[in-house]
Amino acid sequence: MPSPAHGVDHYENFPVASLLCPPRLRPAVKAIYHFARTADDLADEGQASASQRLAELDQFEADLAACAGAEHPSSGRWPAVFEALSPVLRDWDLPTELLRDLLSAFKQDVTQSSYANEAQLLDYCRRSANPIGRLLLHLYQIRDAVSLQQSDDICTALQLINFWQDLSVDLPRGRLYLPDDLLATHGLNRADLLQPQPPGAAGALIEDAVNWAERLMLRGAPLARRVPGRAGWELRLVVQGGLRIAQRVRRLGPLVLKQRPKVGRRDVAVMAWRSLLMR
Repeated sequence: MPSPAHGVDHYENFPVASLLCPPRLRPAVKAIYHFARTADDLADEGQASASQRLAELDQFEADLAACAGAEHPSSGRWPAVFEALSPVLRDWDLPTELLRDLLSAFKQDVTQSSYANEAQLLDYCRRSANPIGRLLLHLYQIRDAVSLQQSDDICTALQLINFWQDLSVDLPRGRLYLPDDLLATHGLNRADLLQPQPPGAAGALIEDAVNWAERLMLRGAPLARRVPGRAGWELRLVVQGGLRIAQRVRRLGPLVLKQRPKVGRRDVAVMAWRSLLMR
């Protein structure tokens, strides 16, 4: 499962054709990754205006439709993306609605920088993160409702943990994924988080945010024990990686508003060990 559509570090947790990915699936995984990464760049990189970004994403979506068999021709602007994606759509019967969900989330990132409540943020995660997990399960031919829901829980948790990890990066850029109602619960607003000295209530705010993400991750974690072979081991590492980063965020507490927690070699060893202990 990935870290999803958040224009920092380009899907840093996305398992791009890793050694644990069966060779027959690697071209498909790479094609999905490059589709998502290219769209992410259109939404978030460079100096283009919001209207220019949205126009680019609209054209990218039109080229997806052409790639999937629509009668209108492709623009030909992203041949490397769609030439690789075309056989994947055909051979794996890949659900294009999941790819369109990703694009809708990228478009939302262009126009929306904050969220009023948990429901709004979860709807964003439904489109920005969960499609990647569902696409990967589709490749592994896992389609049952329980697995899909657990995949959604893992992907949403990864997205939230990525948001909390990147608070110090996003806040100066004008983005805040902590919902307004969660801030209000702790008597805080966006301006408070930008103060040179984080307010005392920020510690409890971060604790609540981390707990939210961890609950989702643990609810979805049993999927890793049911996915067979290499994919299951890869998913165990993804789950433990997300939980380890969440732990780092918790340890920083309100300081996470000023510095980004990092994962080092010792953390990787801990993640690997805990992956082995998952039963």
